[in-house]
Amino acid sequence: MQMSIVLAKQVLVMFVLVGVGYAMFRAHKISMEGNRVIGNVLIYLSLPAVIIKSFMIERTPEHALALVLGTVVALVLLVLAAVVARVVCGRDAIGNFAGTFSNPSFFGIPLVVATVGAKSVFYNVGFIALMNIGQWTYGVSLLTHQNGEPSPTPRQVLRDVATAPFMIASLVGVALFCTQPPLPDVVTTCLDDVAALNTPLAMFMIGVYLAQTDVRRMLARVANYRVALARIVVSPLFSLALLSVIPGMPYQMRMALLIAAACPVGANVAVYAQLHDADYAYAVETVVVSVLLSIVTVPLVVGLANLVWL
Repeated sequence: MQMSIVLAKQVLVMFVLVGVGYAMFRAHKISMEGNRVIGNVLIYLSLPAVIIKSFMIERTPEHALALVLGTVVALVLLVLAAVVARVVCGRDAIGNFAGTFSNPSFFGIPLVVATVGAKSVFYNVGFIALMNIGQWTYGVSLLTHQNGEPSPTPRQVLRDVATAPFMIASLVGVALFCTQPPLPDVVTTCLDDVAALNTPLAMFMIGVYLAQTDVRRMLARVANYRVALARIVVSPLFSLALLSVIPGMPYQMRMALLIAAACPVGANVAVYAQLHDADYAYAVETVVVSVLLSIVTVPLVVGLANLVWL
């Protein structure tokens, strides 16, 4: 029941913020070009701040081991999600992007706190970092390939990964975790404030997209439900099965990673779709439909996990 309440609250907050973006666009206070600028602020500033902030905890042997193990398992779960999305969505680039990458920050963190406690959020640090890097590399390659752009060479891929804002942020975060430097309050406050922009800005963008979306078409489009099937049903069930057979993993870590894997489509699919001139209206639809359906699926997946693990 507590999880359902937390999830419903997050959905309500999301739709209020989306409504603000919707109203701003309808009132001609945000243009499409302005929306693209907001996307750049998210990609190059706010999301990297989220990653850096997630590494800023006390360094202990337990945290170090949890970071390594959680990151390795998160990589496997993300690859698994990509395979599931490919099988379910075929060659649909937006569908593959949306079906692969969840929303472990906005939806996942409150659910983890409600289910296994605030200290367990750290278990998803690697998941959040890898997901953002994956969106920047694999996700963008899906969108550009569909647009007919030539496939990047291995050297270009390596360069893109090395210079990706999320990779740089991850390296900075790891360095801060390892060295534990005393940061001035001004720095940490600025980092907190920039990271806090992530959710409202992403939701404002979704609102702008939704203002241009035909709701009837959204609800009637079969592809949206196919993406939701991959993202919030099939991938979480396979993730549950995989997490169940990994030895030596604490219950709290299993549950935190499962919740991250079970979350609905991340709003960034719409951000990247607009930045790369893909079908962002369809991308928005996948987010909205999966969020609505996740009110039912996430508690069911967590309940099933408790039956298996407890």
